[in-house]
Amino acid sequence: MALAIGIALSPPASAAAGPTVTVENGRTQPVFSYADAIREHVYVESPLDGDADGEKDRVRVDIIRPRESGPRLKVPVIIDESPYYDNSGRGNESERKLYDAAGEVARFPLFYDNYFVPRGYAVLNVDMAGTTRSDGCPDAGGRSDVLGGKAVIDWLNGRARAYRADGTPAAAATWTNGDAAMIGKSYDGTLANAVAATGVEGLKTIVPISAISSWYRYQRMNGVVYSYDYMSWLAGYVDTDPPAKCAAVRARLDAEDGDTTGDYNAFWKERDYLAGSLAAARNVRASVFAVHTANDLNVKPDHFATWWRALARYGVPRKLWVGHYHHVDPFDFRRDAWVDTLHRWFDHWLYRVPNGIMREPRADVQTGPDTWITQRDWPAPDAIRVPLRPGPGGTLGLRPARRGAQASFTDIAQPEDVMVADAGTPAPGRLAFVTGELPLDLRLSGTPHVDLRLKLDRPTANLTALLVDYGAGPRVDWRRGQGITTVAEESCHGEAAGPDDGCYRKTVTNIAERPVEVIARGWIDAQNRHSASRPAPLRPGVYADVRWDTLPHDYVFRKGHRLGLVIAGTDRDFSQEAATGATVTLDLSRSEVHVPLVVPSSLTAPDLPERQDDWRGPSYVPLPVPEPRLH
Repeated sequence: MALAIGIALSPPASAAAGPTVTVENGRTQPVFSYADAIREHVYVESPLDGDADGEKDRVRVDIIRPRESGPRLKVPVIIDESPYYDNSGRGNESERKLYDAAGEVARFPLFYDNYFVPRGYAVLNVDMAGTTRSDGCPDAGGRSDVLGGKAVIDWLNGRARAYRADGTPAAAATWTNGDAAMIGKSYDGTLANAVAATGVEGLKTIVPISAISSWYRYQRMNGVVYSYDYMSWLAGYVDTDPPAKCAAVRARLDAEDGDTTGDYNAFWKERDYLAGSLAAARNVRASVFAVHTANDLNVKPDHFATWWRALARYGVPRKLWVGHYHHVDPFDFRRDAWVDTLHRWFDHWLYRVPNGIMREPRADVQTGPDTWITQRDWPAPDAIRVPLRPGPGGTLGLRPARRGAQASFTDIAQPEDVMVADAGTPAPGRLAFVTGELPLDLRLSGTPHVDLRLKLDRPTANLTALLVDYGAGPRVDWRRGQGITTVAEESCHGEAAGPDDGCYRKTVTNIAERPVEVIARGWIDAQNRHSASRPAPLRPGVYADVRWDTLPHDYVFRKGHRLGLVIAGTDRDFSQEAATGATVTLDLSRSEVHVPLVVPSSLTAPDLPERQDDWRGPSYVPLPVPEPRLH
């Protein structure tokens, strides 16, 4: 039987002051009344005037905190900053804020308030600058978005001003100790990444879920543009003010995004939280609990992989979950484990509870529809980088093709299902290479790397590389409902008051057994082979090396399946660009794809390469560009 140990985390208080924070079994306990919690809001002053109205923007902060919180019981803060509170809503059930007659929030979206306020936390729902009830204009990941959220952390720590609705100064946040967490999915998690990368003091931990780490990566890869004019469209979508108010900001986004070239420029450097001009991973002081899904083709998994690698480089305390769904919150694919793990994470980093969470394996990884494993890091530390080499007749194996062997295709725009179909049949718009049947299960863990020797008959071409599993078997069907089906039955996490009950419908995993599954994807504009910011057109007819990373994955190729590599032109499923029509000729003897595989030790041979965690091979890192001077 588990031993229950109670710990009081606050100084002794009189009975009239109410209960103190209590810990049992490494977890804070629900000793505060949710129904009696204080609900209030303030407007925190941003350092910017994003809407050019002559006044600094004010960011709306909706607060719910234990009634006992105050000078004698200072509580930490959990923040979900979002641009979505009055448009698409939050969570699987698209919850929006619901206000009472006094203008206070009567229903906070998601379960964070219901669950954590009774355990001694304040929960803040922050309207991103330019959205819902905040001033300003959305800036698609730029200065206004980032510095508005940073100002909230500064206010909690006495470094920024706040106001009431009538414009009078608000009281200082004497009810908090200034320790804060930021959490959220998608744009919300992106704001957490960005604010942490400013190095703001007081932000102790972040939990980014399916979050962007570089807006360039969100909208393009190696010069290939996914969508044109997306940044201005997104800024307009999250802004529910009259269109004219922020029209100038959206026009600036269109003018500076460089859609005509697809290159990395000052606009993208401002929105690059890995190594940008506004925020960068080297500044992160907070611990990071990242969650991402390898089949997320909205915020693609290279966001977490590059962020994770940068955090490791700078020694940031961190934890990771990697799933197999599309753009789905872990609350909707691993609910009970998620709530408990998140609880312990916040208790450790905000209340310093010694619950051992940092001594556990760092990474939880999904390897099948119902299978999760833990390991000390990600990618799998025992993965090795195996070179797979294309050969004449569509073969794929460990041995290089004979010298002089070639194969050609034309850069045409086509969808992926056409690219991967009938792998044994030649097609003018792609090259397909396939192994024999695998003699055992092989697990891919990490980021495949494509290394091609090729020539063009034109200065450039769009190139697509697909790593494919040929063979039927049960997989998460992320194409249907993003991998989940919502059912009628609910589960409740936390306490209820009025319209806010903390209860949400359960989900089940969708499973499919398709005969073909694309596992990893990667794209490049060949003229960006050396740099995302400085294109170098190829000399027609002259061979050149073109290397790039695909998107990462963690996936098991089953015994009897075949592993395929498809090289093609413009991917119509993921890019709006027109095909170049170039003829692409591969030198098969000098082309390969490096796949990080977990190979049984009995099969390792002297000619197999080094371990994944010892490899520091080529990968995309934007070269320096001039500092942006946009304001």
